[in-house]
Amino acid sequence: MDTGKEKSNIPEKSQSFVSRNNEKDEKKEGNQPDSDQNHPQNNEITTAEAQEPPPDGATEVEQDNVAGEAKQDNVAADPETEIKEGEEATDLKNEESSPLPPDLNKVSEEIDQYISNLSSSKQDDSNPPDVPIFVEHFAVLVEAKIEDYDYSDSPVKWIQLSKEDSTSFLDSINRVCRLSSALSEFSSEYKYAYTINRIDGVLQRAMSYIEEEFKSLLEDHKLSDFDHNNNHSKPRQSTSSNPNQDAPEPGPVEETNSPGYVDENLSNLIRLSTAMILGGYESECRLAYFVARRNALDESLHKHGFEKHSIDDVQKMQWESLEREIVAWLKIFRQCAAVHFPSERKLSNAVFSDYPLISESMVSCLSRNMVIQLLTFSKAVAMTKRAAEKLFKFLDIYEVLRDVLPTMESLLSEEIVDELKTETSLIRSWFADSMISIFGELENSIKADSGKTPVPGGAVHPLTRYTMNYLKYACEYKDTLEQVFREHQKIDRVESATGSEFEYNPEAQAQNANNEAKQSPFQLQMMKVMDLLDANLEAKSKLYRDPSLSSIFMMNNGRYILQKIKGSTEINSLMGDTWYRKRSSDLRQYHKCYQRETWGKLLNCLHPEGLNVNGKVVKPVLKDKFNSFNKMFDEIHKTQSSWVVSDEQLQSELRVSISNMVIPAYRSFLGRFSSVFTPGRQTEKYVKYQAEDIETNIDELFDGNAAPAGRRRV
Repeated sequence: MDTGKEKSNIPEKSQSFVSRNNEKDEKKEGNQPDSDQNHPQNNEITTAEAQEPPPDGATEVEQDNVAGEAKQDNVAADPETEIKEGEEATDLKNEESSPLPPDLNKVSEEIDQYISNLSSSKQDDSNPPDVPIFVEHFAVLVEAKIEDYDYSDSPVKWIQLSKEDSTSFLDSINRVCRLSSALSEFSSEYKYAYTINRIDGVLQRAMSYIEEEFKSLLEDHKLSDFDHNNNHSKPRQSTSSNPNQDAPEPGPVEETNSPGYVDENLSNLIRLSTAMILGGYESECRLAYFVARRNALDESLHKHGFEKHSIDDVQKMQWESLEREIVAWLKIFRQCAAVHFPSERKLSNAVFSDYPLISESMVSCLSRNMVIQLLTFSKAVAMTKRAAEKLFKFLDIYEVLRDVLPTMESLLSEEIVDELKTETSLIRSWFADSMISIFGELENSIKADSGKTPVPGGAVHPLTRYTMNYLKYACEYKDTLEQVFREHQKIDRVESATGSEFEYNPEAQAQNANNEAKQSPFQLQMMKVMDLLDANLEAKSKLYRDPSLSSIFMMNNGRYILQKIKGSTEINSLMGDTWYRKRSSDLRQYHKCYQRETWGKLLNCLHPEGLNVNGKVVKPVLKDKFNSFNKMFDEIHKTQSSWVVSDEQLQSELRVSISNMVIPAYRSFLGRFSSVFTPGRQTEKYVKYQAEDIETNIDELFDGNAAPAGRRRV
């Protein structure tokens, strides 16, 4: 049994390699040794010549046969001994028949010359040269080098190699690539079939190791705040990826501050990517790069608090939780355009510095992947149930989609930009419809607020506070809401009401703020909400039995509305000066009504009519007038001290106007008629208050605290 034929130190890489061995076995009729490795000739010996056995080879064959027959005779006696002896014989045979060339550099020079000969033969259209034996030697040597680094238990990491070793390794692999490319030009020639498969097998194994190390280096990054100075390294102009060309020597790596990679790793990434591309493994290189950087970007999303959620997950979220996710989303979306995508471009331009088309493709694909992921979340938010509290986050998302996405266009291909524009436009229209509906629901909520319980003390109604605060915050997005209502509103009342086309233009809007003949759709919406609120408050004021308290209620709410409008430039410009002046005039009317209903009746007690008869003061009438005044003032003080005027300015204005109305009249009446009473008990009985007492009690009105009857100084 010829065990030398069953084992070889050359790894099997393809079926054609096995078939070639079988052919040799048939030619040698089972016992003729393969002597092409026992006696290597000079570099011009062909494979066909090497297959002819030398004359002195017969002796070795006969010895092997004798040994084989002896082993066969002892099979039954000791099979284990036969196996061990067979292995020893095989190892000895391999050592004798396959001596490795001592110098890879010398063989490499021969390979370079052979590649040149192949190229010349192809150009001259002459008969291609035969495959010399040193090609097999070269394959064995390169395989041995690969095995030194890529053994299964613990492969040598690329970063552990010295610069000299890594350069030598890549030079060898580049030479394998060029040899494979040169041989492939003669793939139709049968005599090259084995060699093509053999070299391709070596190349495949080398690329497997390089690919794993490329992935490992890509994954060896750290999360950090990316450099905001987007100084992209300029890609070289060469776009060739022809494996026939020599690998370009990577230029010196500049300080690029690429995301998460030290300069040494970045340099190695450039070298390995170049090797893979020139080796015909561009697809594998691109895929490895895409997956690694996609995972890194996902990790960055997670770091900044944004998690991947399905549309169903978003629909089921409580608003408080979803609101936190939206805040993270807004931050991430802005960072993508300002930081992440420019950093990815910088890194891609560096790694694929000799292949700008590949770099552009990788940046575009990575950017698209992340934008689609972020758009999916915004789409899910737009599909949630509409609610008034969601308006402001909807506006934030709408603005980001409107303003940030265009800044990404330079990073994406035209096709992807068109795709994202279409998707973004659809999502924005969903948000716009939701926001318009929310304003419609605000109208309905105002109409539906028909509670029959008046607010104690005539204070500002909760509906007023809610509506005005809501509108004030909404008007901080005035320009955006103008755009939303103009571009997305589905009703025609705007044109019919204004009589002319209103073009959305923030600058023009500011210039025409005082021109109320031309109102924007959002202005009309605000006017409608305010009119509904006024009508609702008017109805609620009628719930008070006391007309004076009804007036206080309208003054409180009216002043609150005006203060909110005055404090917001946006809402003030929307409502306009004419509207503001009218509401101010309404407040003055409520003020006059209050004075008439309350203090006008009190002053009637001080009217001198009926006091003088025949030039003399009628004392009983005077007593009745003082008694009536005291009783009525006590009641007013007791009642209206519990009324509420929370606006300090309005409270002061009311007290001052009351004092100006009452105190001069009372002081005059007191000075004119107090002397009629006998000093002492009679005066104290009927003249309960001095003018200063009246002023003190007036200053206690509208505090919201129930007070005892009017007090006087002791």
